[in-house]
Amino acid sequence: MSFHYKAIVSSDWSECLAPCGPFDFISYNFPKLEPHLTQVFRQYTGNQISLGLASEQIRDMLPGPVTEDQMDAYLDASFVTYAGVANLIEWCSSNHVLFMINSTGMIGYFQRIFAKGLLPEIPIISAHSMIRYPKKPSDPHNIYELFETLDKSKNTSAVVGSLGISSEKIILMGDSGGDGPHFEWGAGIGAFLIGSMTKASLGSFCRSKNIAINLKFGQDYSSGIEPNLQAELLYNFMDLVPVISEIANR
Repeated sequence: MSFHYKAIVSSDWSECLAPCGPFDFISYNFPKLEPHLTQVFRQYTGNQISLGLASEQIRDMLPGPVTEDQMDAYLDASFVTYAGVANLIEWCSSNHVLFMINSTGMIGYFQRIFAKGLLPEIPIISAHSMIRYPKKPSDPHNIYELFETLDKSKNTSAVVGSLGISSEKIILMGDSGGDGPHFEWGAGIGAFLIGSMTKASLGSFCRSKNIAINLKFGQDYSSGIEPNLQAELLYNFMDLVPVISEIANR
């Protein structure tokens, strides 16, 4: 990529930019699997099992492949983001800030989101390849594969290295313990860390590693309070523009 970016936002997706889980499309098409999928999700985001083991367990559960039509049916019925997410992506694009989705969700899920025009164009994503569809013109220009939560930092590092973005202009956003290794890497290089709808698992990880989260946006569950979706939906991600702009223009 030859375009000049002043800064980067590398953000998780599930329960961070959108009030959904990475396996909801499986639950939608195979409802009987929902309790098992929820358990697996909580285990790896809480750093109890590896993402690799979680993926193996999900592969074993699936009765068959999730087709593009099945993914589209889920998106038609259920696609949602928090308020202002699409606007923030567009603002970043217009202001020379690279917005990168860095998620344990499936590449195929994001492929269909972009094919259906549900999000503005994003040039780079990092996601899991367990479900991936044939390449289409609507796909992001660069897709990084992610197999373990540690790969979030590896992929962000590869992107900023290729684009020459300095560490003080790296913004990482995450919500759970699965983002902990990403935050640990970011803290080590002086990146700006944003907890979005911060879960207790991320708070615990950061305390154990003496990592300071620079900004907590949205509901803060790090002290163990009960989730409140209605309260989460009141936040608008465009409120992050002044923070991102200040970092980008340092």
